[in-house]
Amino acid sequence: MFFSIIIPILLIILIIYAIISCVNIVPQAQAYVVERLGAYQATWSVGLHFKVPFIDRVAKKVLLKEQVVDFAPQPVITKDNVTMQIDTVVYFQITDPKLYAYGVDRPIMAIENLTATTLRNLIGDLELDATLTSRDTINTQMRSILDVATDPWGIKVNRVELKNIIPPAEIQNAMEKQMKAERERRESILRAEGEKKSSVLRAEGQKESMILQAEAEKEAAILRADAKKEATIREAEGNAQAILNIQQATAAGIEAIRKAGADESVIRLKAIEAFERAADGKATKIIVPSDIQGLAGMVASVKELATSEPISGAEE
Repeated sequence: MFFSIIIPILLIILIIYAIISCVNIVPQAQAYVVERLGAYQATWSVGLHFKVPFIDRVAKKVLLKEQVVDFAPQPVITKDNVTMQIDTVVYFQITDPKLYAYGVDRPIMAIENLTATTLRNLIGDLELDATLTSRDTINTQMRSILDVATDPWGIKVNRVELKNIIPPAEIQNAMEKQMKAERERRESILRAEGEKKSSVLRAEGQKESMILQAEAEKEAAILRADAKKEATIREAEGNAQAILNIQQATAAGIEAIRKAGADESVIRLKAIEAFERAADGKATKIIVPSDIQGLAGMVASVKELATSEPISGAEE
């Protein structure tokens, strides 16, 4: 009785479990490789799928997102026989789940070994300095080589990066000394260039100062000359005006004498008075007119007349 109840229950549970196990939901960014009786059957993408119980099985679940693998440092030897440690980072993505499942055993290890051998081949053709300055070139070449090599495995290599390049300690010390010397050399060059520019600027400043000073002196001289010229012109104008005033006064005097009816004797007396003022002892040279004797005779006649009139009055 007990077994007659338990056995049907177990059969029902087994049937329910089998039905549930045959239902598979593939999540986003994943793919399932399904085998039937040990042979490849299909690749399930995202969604709800059913399999045949006890015949089909999910052989491999494949992640389709881009993956990153950081490999341990690998010893490599450069062309100039320098041994250094280089570790790489590989970014890859599975594009064909079937090839990834059946193409190679342990794909990640295969990629790591392939990366190490490719890196040794590339670094072996470069010297130390070229290795340290050619990261982009090495990355591009490694990505191209790995991408071609991993195509049969259903893997797409998107990027390869050299994470660290670690040369030997003595090489690092030598590089540090070289960089220090280079920095000191650049510092000396920059200091010399700065002093040169400073000297040039000072010379240009002195030059401009001298030019400005010369221009200021030139303008001052021009202003002084203009002022002197104006003063001379004003002085000449003043002298001319004085001469004109004298001439006008002389002309007015002559006109007054003419209107007063003065005869020739008066005019000659005025001339003698002017001659006396000219010969007052200050002049060193005196020009005597040619008719000075006539003038002297006239003066003597006037004096005789002046002295003779009182005598004649006394006699009477």
